[in-house]
Amino acid sequence: MSGERIGYRITKRAFDIIASALGLVVTAPVWLAAVIGIELSDPGPVFYMANRVGVHNEPFRMFKFRSMRVDNQANEKSFKADVNRIFPWGAFMRSSKIDELPQLLNVFLGDMSVVGPRPASADQVSVTRGGRFSQVGSVKPGLSGPSALYDYIYGDTITDETEYERLVLPTRLELDRYYIRTASWKLDVKMIFWTVRCILNSVFHRPSEKMLAQLIDWAESMED
Repeated sequence: MSGERIGYRITKRAFDIIASALGLVVTAPVWLAAVIGIELSDPGPVFYMANRVGVHNEPFRMFKFRSMRVDNQANEKSFKADVNRIFPWGAFMRSSKIDELPQLLNVFLGDMSVVGPRPASADQVSVTRGGRFSQVGSVKPGLSGPSALYDYIYGDTITDETEYERLVLPTRLELDRYYIRTASWKLDVKMIFWTVRCILNSVFHRPSEKMLAQLIDWAESMED
């Protein structure tokens, strides 16, 4: 690994620690509102603990605010969430990304980074980290990144599991490869900026067409 890449990884970790610590402090009031909203909507656990794999495919528990009604029989292996279980406050948290704030803990602890590939479900490693996608496991997954933004802008509009796997998943996986190949501070800063824009666009019901087009172009550039 070149000295430049080593320096990037070291400074990236330092940024992750500082950004996640500040984020936890600044968003504390939002956490309180999230907890109250969850308990009023569907009393039960505040957090959803997802089984994910991180760097080198090492397992970890990813924190999220619970946005769906408790169902012990639910299928957690699906690429798509069961929209019928999402309660109204949960839907708002998902659209505004409040449900993912607890992942700041994962970033601070070193399981994740602020920007990186989409975290892989432990039950889907053979698909998301297999074959030509194996290199994606060489870095920490991120709170945001090209594949996460593509899923947010476009993937969330596809509710059918089969259609999601056909229309969304291939591009999502290629965007993870794109990030691995082109990771840099310039791309990380762009992804942070785009994430804020996408969230604001979603809250105010504005389109994110230009960003979506750019993400698709990046995925198509990875076709072998």
